[in-house]
Amino acid sequence: MIVQDFRNQRETLESKIQRVEICVDGAKRQNEVIYKDVENWLTRAENELKETQNLQDEVDRVKCFKWCPKWGWRYCLSKKLAEKTPIISKLLETSNFAQVGYRRSLQGIEFITSTDFMDSESSKSALNQIMEAIKVVNMIGLHGMPGVGKTTLAKEVGKHAREQELFDKVVMFTMSQNPNIRTIQDKVAEMFGLNFHSNTEEGRAEELFRSMQGVKKILVIVDDLWEEFKLERIGIPFGDDHKGCKILLTTRQQQVCSKMKCQKEIQLGILSKDEAWVLFRDQAGLEDDCSILNEVAKEVAGECKGLPLAIVTVAKALKGESLDGWKAANQRFKDSRHLDNEEVLGDVLKPLKLSYDYLKRGNNQMTENDIQMCFLLCSLFPEDFEIHIEILIVCGIGVGLFPNASSIEDKRNEIGVALKKLQKTGLLLETDGATTIRMHDVVRDFAHWLTSTGENRFMVKDKLKEWPDMVERFEGYTAIALWNCSSNIKKFPDKVEFSKLETLFLQGEWKRNQDDFLVVSSTFFEEMKALQVLYLEWLSLKGFHSLPNLKTLCCGFCKVENFSSLLTNMRSLEILALFYTDIDEISEELVKLSGLKYLRLDVRVEEDEEAMKIPPKLVSRYNIDVSGQGIIFDDELTIRRLRIENFSSSLSAFKNLFCNVRELKLKNVSGLKNIVPSIGKKVLNELTSLELESCDDMEFLIDITRDQGSIVAFSNLVKIDIEDMVSLKGLCYGLSPSHRAIASFTRLTVVTIGSCDKLKTIFSPCIAQSMLCIEELKIDSCKGLEQVIGFAEEEEITKNGCRLCYFPKLRDLYIRKCKSLKYVCANTSAQGLQSLQSVTIQDCPQLMQIFKMEQNENGEDVVVPQNGSRLCCYPKLRILDIYGCNSLKYVCANTSIQGLQSLESVRINDCPQLMQIFKMEQNENGQDVVVPQCEEIERLILANDQISSSSSSNAGLQPISFPILTKITITNCRNLKSLFPFGSVPVLPKLKYLKVERNSKLEQVFELEDEPKVAAEEEMKFAKLGMLYLEELPSLVHFSPKGYHFVLPALEYLGVRNCPKLTSSFSIDSQKFVHCETKV
Repeated sequence: MIVQDFRNQRETLESKIQRVEICVDGAKRQNEVIYKDVENWLTRAENELKETQNLQDEVDRVKCFKWCPKWGWRYCLSKKLAEKTPIISKLLETSNFAQVGYRRSLQGIEFITSTDFMDSESSKSALNQIMEAIKVVNMIGLHGMPGVGKTTLAKEVGKHAREQELFDKVVMFTMSQNPNIRTIQDKVAEMFGLNFHSNTEEGRAEELFRSMQGVKKILVIVDDLWEEFKLERIGIPFGDDHKGCKILLTTRQQQVCSKMKCQKEIQLGILSKDEAWVLFRDQAGLEDDCSILNEVAKEVAGECKGLPLAIVTVAKALKGESLDGWKAANQRFKDSRHLDNEEVLGDVLKPLKLSYDYLKRGNNQMTENDIQMCFLLCSLFPEDFEIHIEILIVCGIGVGLFPNASSIEDKRNEIGVALKKLQKTGLLLETDGATTIRMHDVVRDFAHWLTSTGENRFMVKDKLKEWPDMVERFEGYTAIALWNCSSNIKKFPDKVEFSKLETLFLQGEWKRNQDDFLVVSSTFFEEMKALQVLYLEWLSLKGFHSLPNLKTLCCGFCKVENFSSLLTNMRSLEILALFYTDIDEISEELVKLSGLKYLRLDVRVEEDEEAMKIPPKLVSRYNIDVSGQGIIFDDELTIRRLRIENFSSSLSAFKNLFCNVRELKLKNVSGLKNIVPSIGKKVLNELTSLELESCDDMEFLIDITRDQGSIVAFSNLVKIDIEDMVSLKGLCYGLSPSHRAIASFTRLTVVTIGSCDKLKTIFSPCIAQSMLCIEELKIDSCKGLEQVIGFAEEEEITKNGCRLCYFPKLRDLYIRKCKSLKYVCANTSAQGLQSLQSVTIQDCPQLMQIFKMEQNENGEDVVVPQNGSRLCCYPKLRILDIYGCNSLKYVCANTSIQGLQSLESVRINDCPQLMQIFKMEQNENGQDVVVPQCEEIERLILANDQISSSSSSNAGLQPISFPILTKITITNCRNLKSLFPFGSVPVLPKLKYLKVERNSKLEQVFELEDEPKVAAEEEMKFAKLGMLYLEELPSLVHFSPKGYHFVLPALEYLGVRNCPKLTSSFSIDSQKFVHCETKV
């Protein structure tokens, strides 16, 4: 009884440790910090397992315990077990952790990534002054002219403060001329892990204030401050409210430092002549020589006046130019004397003007003007605004950019190329996201200077509280952008005369209730006859008068009355995009817009079938989206899409859409049991992408039990994504071989399925055999899933007992958190997986085999193929990653190692039942044969598994080499006796890192094929090995084989611990080379 209790408790503790470790690993992958009590529990539990291992071994060794006559031995052992069992029980009682970690607060991406800090005398001096000042004063001001590098230096200060752990928190945000308080509050709160409960700025400020007071030492970096500002408005505690909070602000103007009462003011100067030249030379890609080109380039660099921003911008613009090009640029600088007296931008104007002018190089006149106009369009957006590229594209098309490009897609590509060129010249900046760009505030000021006179006059205003009085001054403008116009704006006109205006961006103030939006009358646009682009946000529109030249209309978050009637006045319209917008109806007037090339309807209309009906003639030409939430712009402009979200009434209003739609998404659509036949029979023939999410009533995609006719559906489907479908039972119901044409899926390439708990089998053989094009298969969190491919009924196995080949083009297989999964493929020939490159399977505790093996007549697994069956080959398999599969015995049974020639990485964690990774070929004596054809392997990690080493019998071993393998870690392989067969071929010539620990039965690292015939020692060099760990290996006898002498010239770290039987000796010679010898 005592023995059984001890055994049960110890096994339970082992399982509990494994579960907690899985949770800990998952938490770490989510960037969480593990609670201290969880770490302490794991340490104590693992120590207890180690301490009781000898007792467990003693119990296992003596099978006759109950009748053994050694009563004294029985008594002593029972006493030890009785002492340990309560300790283990106590550990189990304290093992139920609600969660194992918590989400760490963000550190600030500004201080993690490189800041491109210029190590100049001025910047080094300023950096040192700031780092000293923050130790003694609370408010520091850094000022300097535009483009001198204040922001870069401020980021470097934050990086130093973080690395030196001077503060508990470092946070940085940009103020700009018109600061968005809510956005700043959100960023600061995110850094402190604070979730706001208040909606007003004042309430959020108080919450943030209290939260920051709870942190002892804080550095707040306020970048680009234009005027005096009370930090309390954001919620920053300072001075007497929080003496541990230090402030560093950057500004262009010294008087701002004075007004903010900075206790230390530091000016950041320009670069010296030599520093400026080094930076310029590096950015322009010039050699460090005395060539004539460099002499001219030095003159150009001198014209940048030591400003880092100007230097980088000009150098990039001239990179790769010929000597004549450099001379022309130098002369252009000398001829631009009239720019020297500009007060706002000063000396930075000339180099920026040069970069702007150089956009013309290598382009025809039409293209050069278009690229410059792309640049000017970007200046219409607010300061520090992340500009969505798709908005620029539709606006650029509206103003007529790249007229020689015939199609919308061609224009889109041309504008995309233009924006890339602007980024390369430094006039535009990248952002963290691929879909947005940004303009530096100095470059934006330059663009405004360019458009302050001449034919293209632009006006940009932010946070407009009152309509300007001098309306006559607007007459000459071709582009106007008015952002954040107050809903209570004074003197907002009913009509304005902008006869030359071609582009208008008008944005109201965000309000929770649409009734509080800024109201714009229909007559407001009456005298804008030249208008080509109209972009509107957060407005209540009463309609439009005639806009005969309007080509692009974008409305976002608007409420539009008389939508259909306004279209009659826009016969030149080419692009219509409505997103998050309320309209009254979708009418036939859209069809009459003969020039319309792109239609985006992401609208909220009355849930009335008549209002919802979409004219069928629209379907063949445009993207349609109907939802209660809405989405942003698409990445493509030419694909027909239908998206229906948050919908509970009949889909009959959309019956005209489905036949021609290319991409369909249904999200949170209730009442729909299936797609076919519910939506229709002869439908979805052109569908290439299908997304289904949270359609709680859907059980199958296709249900043909009531119709035996030939209905071809999804014949062109390429991608399918199914998420969170709680009732889904399968793709097809009632399908048999005779119905294969009904749901052929012959072009399906990518399949993603997640959180479908009622799904037991995804593909029946009838469907799977037709899926010849599948390349990616991803399955996540399907708790009820038992087989990916299997037979629905046992009798089908009898009828169709032949092995089947599936997925000949499958490249990537990813399965995670499928708790009931037993096999990936049942009764399957893996010969069909010739294209497989990556296999990742995680947290599937019931998985026994990835690919189910053959069985004999008694239903038992056959490890070695019978009756001449072919071994399985995976010639393109590169990555094998198996984690947390507690029941897995074989990864790939019946496998030829010759079929693993491309293998690069093998990682197997937490698979305690694993017997073999690959069942290899055998010779006529039944011995494993290792074929030396694994030359592509780069990294091997085996951990927490149980592997029966194929090298346990060395009679059949052949020389094996891993010529580019650099790192090996082998941990907790409890049955492993040796690692590598060792012969005349160098086994691991490029090995740099070897760690072997906690492998209780490991006797040899390198197993010699034949006993040495002579007593003389043979020398083997491991020229690259730098780190070697041999730890907790109680059975290890040899590191180097008997009679061999290893030389380790690169070894920097050697760790040997708890290896009591080790006979190999290590020494260091006069050259500091490490030697390892095992005497014969």
